[in-house]
Amino acid sequence: MTQRTVPTDRPSDRQMSSDRQAIDRRAALGVIGGAAIAGLASTAGGSMTSAVGRAGLTPEQLGWDPKKAEYVLPPLPYDYAALEPAIDAETMRIHHGRHHAGYVRGMNEALEQMHAIRWEKSDPGTLEHWQRELSFNAGGHVNHTLFWLGMRAPREGNRPGGALAEAIQEDFGSVDKFMWHFTEASAGVEGSGWGWLVYEPIAGRLMISQMHNQQQMLFAGAVPLLGVDVWEHAYYLKYQNRRKAYLEAWWSVVDWDAIGGRFAAATGA
Repeated sequence: MTQRTVPTDRPSDRQMSSDRQAIDRRAALGVIGGAAIAGLASTAGGSMTSAVGRAGLTPEQLGWDPKKAEYVLPPLPYDYAALEPAIDAETMRIHHGRHHAGYVRGMNEALEQMHAIRWEKSDPGTLEHWQRELSFNAGGHVNHTLFWLGMRAPREGNRPGGALAEAIQEDFGSVDKFMWHFTEASAGVEGSGWGWLVYEPIAGRLMISQMHNQQQMLFAGAVPLLGVDVWEHAYYLKYQNRRKAYLEAWWSVVDWDAIGGRFAAATGA
């Protein structure tokens, strides 16, 4: 039996830094997609097919800083009070500035630790731990980025239109039935998690899925279109334990133009 030789010439810190700086725009999404975060991405034949990318997210929207070779918290596209009265400014300030920021920090730490393991600078026995940390924290980062970019100032009678509305009509019977189904599924998430409207590309149909925590239960290949955060930190200051009241108010701030754009990107329309 041929014994494998373990290399002893470990790279210098300078080489590691140079390697990290070489990550480009495509790899910035690949870091997330390659980790199969939240079931939103998959790899095949050495090439990545990212459901995150198909939903229309760019490295810039995800906060990728090529100079630092790490992620930073992306700014909101509106001020903290923009979604009132559906979501109050203080909730938005805490949710974005503390909770989302914490996921970005956790993701960067996991990526750094996994990078060190790759270059034999850290214990490979910890790899499974850091993969779990990456899945959870990067899932939180992607979920929140999609959440923020899928909302705008409240509108009365807020409803989808165009091709997305036609697909909802076909797959759910009506927009009202879809909204009822989505509200009930999201309200029924056990503990902390998300409600998602996704596009399933094999069958070519829309589906509603529950997610536990930041990454569990959303099936591989599903393209995220519309997500609502039902962790308590998303609504408790204003709604306390009345999750369904929060969801009913949230419909007024959904940016259907943005969601329709994600649907078009997912379907190639």
